Amino acid sequence: MRSELVFMLGGPQGAGLETSAQILTTSLAHLGYGVVSDREYHSNIRGKHSYVHFRASSEGTPLALTYPVDLLGAMDAETVFTHYHDLAPGGFLVYDESQEKARFDRIPSMGKELKARLRREFAELGLDGTLGSLARWLSERGIRLVGISYPDVLSKLAEKYGLQRAQASRYVSSILVGAVAGLMGLDEDAVRAGIERRFAGREALVEQNTYLASMVAETVRRMHGEPLRLESPAEPPGEVMVASGNDVVALGKVVGGLRFQAYYPITPAADESFLLERYERVGEEASLVVLQTEDEIAAISSVIGAALTGARAATATSGPGFSLMVEALGWAGINEVPIVITYYQRGGPSTGLPTRGSQSDLFFTLFASHGEFPRIVLASGDHLEAFRDAVEAFNLAERYQTPVIHLVDKFLANTIATMPVPDPSGLRVDRGLLAEEPGEGYKRFDLSSTLSPRAFLGAGPVMWFTGDEHDEAGHITEDPELRAAMYEKRMRKLELADREIPPEERAVLYGSRDADILLLGWGSVKGVALDAARVLEREGISVAYLHLRILEPFPSSHVRGILEGFGPGRVVAVEHSYNAQSAMLVALKTGFTVGRSIVKYTGRPIYTNELVDAVKRVLKGEERVVLSYGA
Repeated sequence: MRSELVFMLGGPQGAGLETSAQILTTSLAHLGYGVVSDREYHSNIRGKHSYVHFRASSEGTPLALTYPVDLLGAMDAETVFTHYHDLAPGGFLVYDESQEKARFDRIPSMGKELKARLRREFAELGLDGTLGSLARWLSERGIRLVGISYPDVLSKLAEKYGLQRAQASRYVSSILVGAVAGLMGLDEDAVRAGIERRFAGREALVEQNTYLASMVAETVRRMHGEPLRLESPAEPPGEVMVASGNDVVALGKVVGGLRFQAYYPITPAADESFLLERYERVGEEASLVVLQTEDEIAAISSVIGAALTGARAATATSGPGFSLMVEALGWAGINEVPIVITYYQRGGPSTGLPTRGSQSDLFFTLFASHGEFPRIVLASGDHLEAFRDAVEAFNLAERYQTPVIHLVDKFLANTIATMPVPDPSGLRVDRGLLAEEPGEGYKRFDLSSTLSPRAFLGAGPVMWFTGDEHDEAGHITEDPELRAAMYEKRMRKLELADREIPPEERAVLYGSRDADILLLGWGSVKGVALDAARVLEREGISVAYLHLRILEPFPSSHVRGILEGFGPGRVVAVEHSYNAQSAMLVALKTGFTVGRSIVKYTGRPIYTNELVDAVKRVLKGEERVVLSYGA
């Protein structure tokens, strides 16, 4: 019995790996376990190596992923060659024993760089490059092999249901489900529940996949027992959601009153809009329009148009798409249009790493578009924050009549986790200052106050909007005094927001101000920082974490006070970037220099095990630690 299990499933892109992950996550959630998983994949449709990294716990949803893994389930030989280093001592390898003659250097989908590394490693280990030789080497070092002849198992399935060989080959994903279920001792009803959720309404597929998974699970139990069984959950199973970051942002937008979303498909943002397309009706009277446009310029432009009519409107994109939106962002800024942009960061520059994560767009977000105008930038650290921030983004946009950029990163977007169902009862809707019945003489950009009453297009007299500087009615002007007055009016919004939004909500301190070290971060760094702090606490090292949630307007005095309490030598920036841009932002906004950093820019997540090690290295005197773990 154990309290948690870390495991990984790998195989070719498009071969059903995501199906295996969905079934197992749902099955574990059905039994009351907390689960978090991340899918890492190449930017192609089929063929290249993909994997899903899981962490399941009887003590609630884990905060982050870590290595090594207790179980590696391989659809193909490439998975074993790629991840054999990741197995923990005494771990389990599930693999296709019919492929034992497969050689790593004859796998066309494997990258040449990995092949070169394996060639060197296998030469040193005295291995002949086949899967069989590697499996025997692993066995000699304590790895327990669970060899299954996938073709034999699939033949039994085909014979029972009259399937062709090609049809049966599509069911490999359920072999992995069965093997994992067998080793973990998962209840058969829970596994079936996962299969039914994945193949809802397709009874034949439910029956066939259940049969295959059960057959494999029974065989594995008979040969190996249930060595990876988890303890009973700390709390009885309750109502939970199993959702990705994309999912919860989409659901948060619906709860927040979204009525128009425009997008151009781009990784990793598109899944949010795909989910929203399923919600054409919101309640009895309201509807939601989701528009796929020809490009990102059209997407943000149509969102601006919808917002001017009074609809809560948003778009979702990633780095290359946001680059195209920048001119229209400035148009929204000068016209005080409340729009929301959900910005899913990925590896750049240019196309960069389309399916890998990053946090390197922070400064781009803060300063994008020419000229100066207010925008509010908030960043989510976990699934529940992402849900609430998706709601709050609309409130901030309409209250301060300015664009709001909601920063998420690929790691959070593609992480699937069990989470409590959010309680919407405490959420509010703030539409800001509205001109309910604008009459003749209405001035959209009235200079008598920082926030002018906002009227909707079609609700009253004709209104003018232009990309040029304008007077109170919206007409173009180049008068220097009027220019200065309009400029100052817009910029005062940030001062107002800075006064009204509590600083302790914009930068949240976790842990004691007397801790040995303070980690500084934002976005998805939150989970791994808190998890690493928990591990280090058990080793006698106290760690606090300062979570930056709203990056503009920045809570300068609040953050400076916390950082000065620790002093320069005890503060470390943690970020998925080369420059640790959060440290640069802190210096810009507070004058405090964060001299130490832990960074990662491979496009893979920061894992708990490597962050724990990095913190220890910093405590021994290292100024900068660069992380690189992960295939």
